[in-house]
Amino acid sequence: MTKGTYVYCVIAAEGRPTPVRARRGLPGTGPVRILDVDHRLYAAVADAPLDKYGAAAINKGLTDLDWVSRAAVAHEAVVESFIGETAVLPMKLFTIFTSDERALEHVRAERRRIAAVVKRVAHHQEWGVRVVIDRERAAAAAPKKKTAPAGRSGIAYLAQKKAQRDSAKELAANARETVAALYDRLAAKSRLAKRRLASELPAQGGPLLLDAAFLVPRARSASFEALASREARGLARHGYGLTFSGPWPPYSFVQD
Repeated sequence: MTKGTYVYCVIAAEGRPTPVRARRGLPGTGPVRILDVDHRLYAAVADAPLDKYGAAAINKGLTDLDWVSRAAVAHEAVVESFIGETAVLPMKLFTIFTSDERALEHVRAERRRIAAVVKRVAHHQEWGVRVVIDRERAAAAAPKKKTAPAGRSGIAYLAQKKAQRDSAKELAANARETVAALYDRLAAKSRLAKRRLASELPAQGGPLLLDAAFLVPRARSASFEALASREARGLARHGYGLTFSGPWPPYSFVQD
């Protein structure tokens, strides 16, 4: 059976990392093993049968979302098993070479770029933060404005509709300001911050206000988590829902 070398991640570490024996990689691949790239730089790889993970097989598999999802979960599990090292740089899903030598050749050719990324993310972890809004609860929590008694005339009806539109616009503006201030407070605890697919209360569509990633020094992880928890409790009283996840490898911060 012809095999290739599947690469999960590049690892910067003080000593040669030891793979977690119980951590299996992609279905059908061999045990995770470590290749020496350079001084204090390693690659986590596995043997992969090309009948399952060659170009043709992968192109066919990409049409099966369940297959892709299982592969992605397994890939990320291996990457995350090295999160305690100096830095872990995830490779893209289905990064595969014909041999260990070709894999090492590729990584070494990227040595300068990798060194810059390691410098950026060393001893840091990624945290994700998402904010959604329950518009009815947010509107109910907002200060109430006095309105004129409703009448039966067309003018009164139009005035009521205008008031509703004005209220919706004010809610949208408040939401944007609230999320922007939250983002700034969390970014202040981070080295880098990045918005992902933010839609800040569109007039129509979903309630997602913020989807962001924060690169946080390990030494500040506890204080960042505590801040996010406090923000979640405070925002909940005003109809917002904040969820945060992590710590993760720096998935969002390894690209130039």
